[in-house]
Amino acid sequence: MEKIRMTTPLVEMDGDEMTRVLWQMIKDQLILPFVELKTEYYDLGLLHRNETKDQVTVDAANATKRLGVAVKCATITPNKQRMEEYPQLTEMWKSPNGTIRSILDGTVFRAPILIDSIHPVVKNWKKPITIARHAYGDVYKSVDLYTEEPGVCTMTFKGESGEEKTLTVQKVDGPAVWQGAHNKEKSIRSFARACFQYAIDTRQDLWFSTKDTIAKIYDGEFKKVFEEEFENYKAKFEELGITYFYTLIDDAVARVIRSEGGFIWACKNYDGDVMSDMVSTAFGSLAMMTSVLVAPDGTTEYEAAHGTVTKHYYRHLKGEATSTNPIATIFAWTGALRKRGQLDGLADLTAFADRLEKACLDTLGDGVMTKDLAGLVDEGVAVTTVTSADFIAAIRAHLEAAL
Repeated sequence: MEKIRMTTPLVEMDGDEMTRVLWQMIKDQLILPFVELKTEYYDLGLLHRNETKDQVTVDAANATKRLGVAVKCATITPNKQRMEEYPQLTEMWKSPNGTIRSILDGTVFRAPILIDSIHPVVKNWKKPITIARHAYGDVYKSVDLYTEEPGVCTMTFKGESGEEKTLTVQKVDGPAVWQGAHNKEKSIRSFARACFQYAIDTRQDLWFSTKDTIAKIYDGEFKKVFEEEFENYKAKFEELGITYFYTLIDDAVARVIRSEGGFIWACKNYDGDVMSDMVSTAFGSLAMMTSVLVAPDGTTEYEAAHGTVTKHYYRHLKGEATSTNPIATIFAWTGALRKRGQLDGLADLTAFADRLEKACLDTLGDGVMTKDLAGLVDEGVAVTTVTSADFIAAIRAHLEAAL
């Protein structure tokens, strides 16, 4: 068959370890044989980020703003252990996702991919729960400090007008660690607007949670901005019969567990990171969680919600065949291709994305799956556990039949 043509490139951000291996397999087996793929490629592998002093991450984010659509592979955010694994690193580089989210100033929406043969661990969950994660600031833009002696830490703001505000963080009698975090009112407001609009677009209730009883000013600002912005969407919410409410995050966790699902749960940056992992795992697997970053101007970046699957990568390096689930990474590609097709008016490209997703679900429906899912299926369902390569081959067979 003639390959499906693209007119505008999308930004392709390569990544690390096992997901980088899967990335190439997905391209070679499921995309390149069928699509005349156009991408602007950026290597966000840890060593290349180190070589460029992380400029490649900034360049990839700016390219995404320019082209409007990006697809990203999972990447390593180095910690002390990673610095020992990669002695050539010159710095403990920041999270590339944090850098990209800061530049795009968007909101991350994460939702589980459901299949009939796997039911959530929380037995009363009947519908997907979408996590809306603020994508700017907090711990991802924080600064850290270690001190060894007794003393006092203060925080000072110096305004351009010359005004200064200082408060005492804490007085300590010995070694201590310190962290300073921030957020911007503009970004919080963009986050609120994105959540309300997404709730309207998907016709789902919206929940929002922070801990304003403790962080009265910091989290209190989030609560206040959401209340102010909701006034602009209240009439539409009432028209559609959907609701918005705020609650403390500990109460929200209890409510989520008791719910049937089918709503959007908006969280601050790190809260959303943790809760999306919890939700995806309870629904089945981290490898079955979609993630899309939506910027205020409509720019979108698609990625898998999970990490680089390090343990499988080391087995791969030993020549062992792994059974790593590529579904979320495939859906990152389909999301980006669909969006590119929609923006460029390419019906064939959007249809291809739909067919590839269906091929994935049909393969799982046949009981062919990777090890992470095989142990989760309902009793009595026949399962064939396969390697990553065989799983992708089975998806391709379904895709070729559909095309």
